[in-house]
Amino acid sequence: MTNRCHINACIMVVKSKGERSDMAFDFKKEYKEFYMPKKKPEIVNVPKANYIAVRGKGDPNEEGGEYKASIGLLYTIAFTLKMSKRTRHEIEGFFDYVVPPLEGFWWQDGVDGIDFTKKEAFQWISVIRLPDFIKKEDFDWAVETAQKKKKMDCSKVEFLTIDEGLCVQMMHIGAYDDEPESVAFMDAYIEKEGYENDLSDVRLHHEIYLSDARKVEPARRKTVIRHPIKKKG
Repeated sequence: MTNRCHINACIMVVKSKGERSDMAFDFKKEYKEFYMPKKKPEIVNVPKANYIAVRGKGDPNEEGGEYKASIGLLYTIAFTLKMSKRTRHEIEGFFDYVVPPLEGFWWQDGVDGIDFTKKEAFQWISVIRLPDFIKKEDFDWAVETAQKKKKMDCSKVEFLTIDEGLCVQMMHIGAYDDEPESVAFMDAYIEKEGYENDLSDVRLHHEIYLSDARKVEPARRKTVIRHPIKKKG
């Protein structure tokens, strides 16, 4: 949906040097049905999950815009929580994990679905999934800690629970601006299977970004696209 080269720059600012992930829990590997779908549409039932979230609006490609700032906030909190093991803050049930990939929920007021040509009209919720053992009080600690240590205004960051439920999804391989082709493929599939899209102000177009845009050319980038659906009738 957008040129996300800046995402990885933000990640590098907050990612701890020397971090190892070979022994850590990796959501992409443990929950392949949600993070590594096939290159053709499939129907899934997505369970409720908690996220670090920042809301905003406008063209995500805008240099210095809200979107770029939101990514920096998300990763700051995400890595503050991950590295809590090196602090006095004890999270009950904590185990080491790889910070999950960036995700985004997108919509446009007054538009049925998504009009990819009108990026300035985008409204979005950028999110990073949280492990189940991280509770609201741990999130609050991370926000307070980041504000003190990083001297950042984290007032826009929220603890958000999302219950997606029944959805259609597929792996889109290619440029973000080519996503409508995959969306059309998904639409045709659910029509054949007796479902219809259930996009609304609470059930939104969802993307999960799996590629490093600094290193992967547009034609090879991997993005999970997911839409809420319901049975016809």
